[in-house]
Amino acid sequence: MTEDEIFNKISSLISDNFDIDSNNISLSTKFAEDLEADSIDLVEFILQLEDEFGAEISDEDAEKIKTVGDAVAYIKAHQG
Repeated sequence: MTEDEIFNKISSLISDNFDIDSNNISLSTKFAEDLEADSIDLVEFILQLEDEFGAEISDEDAEKIKTVGDAVAYIKAHQG
């Protein structure tokens, strides 16, 4: 899966979860600051990423995912 395909899937998930237009999402979008996601929102989002991409994301790694770009890079590096 290409970075663009991963980004598009993640953008779609964010759009559905955080009620934001996917056109307003970029690689630099920050979950906490830009999307006003709290810790529960982030845990739920990480679980959705795991389901969507079949990836296992450790709590330690999840804490490092601060931006959409971080999520894309993580999925790209850990895809089957």
